[in-house]
Amino acid sequence: MKKTALHRWIEQRCQDLSMHAWPDTVLVVEIEKQTLTLVEAGKPAQVYTVSTSKNPPSCVENSFGTPSGLHEIAEKIGADAPAGTVFESRVPIGNMSDMSQDELKPNLITSRILWLRGLEPGVNAGPGVDTYNRYVYIHGTQQEYRIGQPFSGGCVEMKNADIMELFSRVGIGTWVAFDSNIPLS
Repeated sequence: MKKTALHRWIEQRCQDLSMHAWPDTVLVVEIEKQTLTLVEAGKPAQVYTVSTSKNPPSCVENSFGTPSGLHEIAEKIGADAPAGTVFESRVPIGNMSDMSQDELKPNLITSRILWLRGLEPGVNAGPGVDTYNRYVYIHGTQQEYRIGQPFSGGCVEMKNADIMELFSRVGIGTWVAFDSNIPLS
């Protein structure tokens, strides 16, 4: 099999992090483009429009910025929940369809949650910069009209149908890379 630029990038990241696993699936979040690309077997399989943070990208605690660098999916939450389920502290509290307009005003976490863990000590893992401890997720939102423009508090937000599809296609341990310089071809 001919190695693509993405394969070479992944190999380099494995070496940099002293990892020997070769991921079959990688998610690439391009903040400038507001896209998330599902890469399978080294080739883009699906591109989703997303929304990242309204603040500049940042790994720093309390920055409310979307993090940078290499991550993995640490936990998958909501597998059996109906579409439109609203989560608070990762616990289902109801469904969007049953909520009042006032309850729907804040940006909610809906349908599915992919909880991220940083893999780069001092960059997105560890004291003051820990993505997992910052509760950064990929998740659905009830404000789908904002998808495609930065508006989150640091998470990657998706349309509910898109997060449900993506959730079914990825597993715990799937790499998630935030970078506009990752070669997708």
